Amino acid sequence: MVSATSLKIFFAFSIFIVILMAGWYPFRKRIKDDKHIDFPIGETLATGVFLGAGLLHMLPDANSLFIKMGYNYPFAFIITGTVFLIFLWFEHLGKELYHHNSATHPAFAILAWGMLSVHSIMLGAALGIAHHNSMIIMIFLAIITHKWAESFAIAVQLNKSSMSMNTSLVFFLLFSFMTPLGIYLGWYFGQGVETNSIFDPILIASSAGTFLYLGTLHGLERCVMVERCCNLKDFSFVIIGFSLMALVAIYV
Repeated sequence: MVSATSLKIFFAFSIFIVILMAGWYPFRKRIKDDKHIDFPIGETLATGVFLGAGLLHMLPDANSLFIKMGYNYPFAFIITGTVFLIFLWFEHLGKELYHHNSATHPAFAILAWGMLSVHSIMLGAALGIAHHNSMIIMIFLAIITHKWAESFAIAVQLNKSSMSMNTSLVFFLLFSFMTPLGIYLGWYFGQGVETNSIFDPILIASSAGTFLYLGTLHGLERCVMVERCCNLKDFSFVIIGFSLMALVAIYV
């Protein structure tokens, strides 16, 4: 049986390659419009997995760890909600910047880069801190389905900005390392669960907030829950993704 650590190393490398491949084409062709990106089945399935992982696994795990450490205040829920609201605020801020500045203004590209980089670290950390292969595989599938489109989008946004080609490439290369970095951080701090490190439940709760955000309001009016779920076929894949995480919860 493949060890959890080996899976994480392989998945970290796979995600890194997918990010580079997804971003290469926009840079190669200097594409400045991402409106043709469309993968409804993958997007809706990933949305259900993100929701299920956040609600059924990460949030309960973080709360349980806080209670074991003697913290009866609902810190896990506070942290999860705070992270969710921070991401939502930054998305609204980005939308305001976009409407009040030129689409080529570097501030919007840098804000998008920063927000997606934090997303990437938290997604990677969730995979890195997981201990069961079934959970690791499900999180990886959700990340890889979501990440290719996200990587394409950030590459397009960097191309659209007035930044130089070299500067845009540096930002994109830094972005490509964020998810593998998150996997390493999750794995590293996950080794300290037995030592009752307070960082572990904080990291898990923060990841839960990230997953809940990606599973609900990420993209605002373009989010899957708004744009896709009026279509019962698309919505059924959200249910399938959520149900898969519910099944995984039986075994972990």
